[in-house]
Parts: sequence; C-alpha cells; structure tokens
Amino acid sequence: MDYRYEHFTSCVSGITRCIQKIEADVMEKHGLKGSYAQYLAVLKRYESGLTVSQLSEMCMKDKAAVSRAVAELEAKTLVSRLATGDNLYRAAIVLTEKGREIAEYVAQRAISAVGCVGLDEQEIEKFYAALESIAANLREVCKKGLPE
Repeated sequence: MDYRYEHFTSCVSGITRCIQKIEADVMEKHGLKGSYAQYLAVLKRYESGLTVSQLSEMCMKDKAAVSRAVAELEAKTLVSRLATGDNLYRAAIVLTEKGREIAEYVAQRAISAVGCVGLDEQEIEKFYAALESIAANLREVCKKGLPE
C-alpha cells in the first residue's frame, strides 16, 4: 500500500504546528498573536502598503481574519491605513515605525528558524522549488477538481 498521502499530510501538518509554535513564542514578547508574524513580515516587504485583500491573498488567510488582525495591529499602533480620499475600505495598510521594529525582529527570528532546518543553501533552493510546484499544482487541483 502507498502511504505517501499519509506521510505528506503528516509532515505538512507537523511543520505547520512547529511554525505556529515558533511564531507564538516570537510574538508573545510583543503581546501579539503568533499568526500576526506573517502579516508583519509581508508588510515589511511592501513599504507602500497592501490592502487587506492583498495581504489576505499573499498570506493565504481568510480575509475576515486578516481584517481582525489589522484592526488589532492598528489599535496597537503597529500599522496605519493610507486612505484614498475619505474611504478607508480599500486603504493600504503600512507599518508604523514601531511596527517596522517588530517586523525586523520577526524577520531576524525567521532567518534563525530557517537556519535550524538542517539544509544547506542549495538544498533549501531545491526544497522551495519543489514546495512551490506542489502548492501551484494543488491550487490547480482545487480549481478544477481531482481528475478521475
């Protein structure tokens, strides 16, 4: 019997749990939820900001969850909204100075975490190429359905 599905899903689930634990540990210092680490890391790369929809898509997270996170980050003065006119609905979300400091801390901890996986640079490049291919192919299967 082929156990690849079981092995694959167990590995992915285990990796996800470890990432969530690391994120929670990193963000606890700042009184934030672990899931916010990814939002801060992504916003750090986009200085001109992203809309909630864009951030949601880039992080592969539910838009409502991202909206709630952004509201909390805004309340803690880590992000601000750049309104176009009087409308905040599609405003770009940008990091404040305080948010950039925490995002930089998150980025440094992420680099440290990736360094602990035990792969050299060439292996990491191959791993990410394979992971991106798997993700793209599975997104396609989700759109079209499994072939019969």
